Amino acid sequence: MTVTPSPLPPFSTEEKPFFGLDIPFMRYLGLVPEHIEEGYARARLPAHPSLVNSRGDVHGGTLMGVLDFILSAAARGHDPLNLGVVTVEMSTHFLEVARGDLVFEATVLKRGRSTVFTEGKAMNADGTTACVARATFRLIQLSKSPTS
Repeated sequence: MTVTPSPLPPFSTEEKPFFGLDIPFMRYLGLVPEHIEEGYARARLPAHPSLVNSRGDVHGGTLMGVLDFILSAAARGHDPLNLGVVTVEMSTHFLEVARGDLVFEATVLKRGRSTVFTEGKAMNADGTTACVARATFRLIQLSKSPTS
């Protein structure tokens, strides 16, 4: 038996749709960035049948990948067009099954000169928290091109 997965949503046409960065993996997942400000970021992940596990729940790898992104976005929220990040460590705790459309939120716990500590969560449409995560990031100054 051959299984043909349904295609994921088309890539975004915006050049740098993820709070000033182009992140092909997030485009592939269909993530919709909604808000960024100093110390906070939020995004939405519409349900898609290619992002689930064998039980039909959102795959844990999907959740962890999006959490890594949204936590990093909060970490650079004070200067999103000039900063990138490198993940130093991340821990994730799965609390409930994740199903359907999801909302991801992240906040900064503490920011130093080059290191940022964050926490965030993935929530089901009914507001229940499916998983939580904490991560540490190293801030990286994005290089400017001569035409920027």
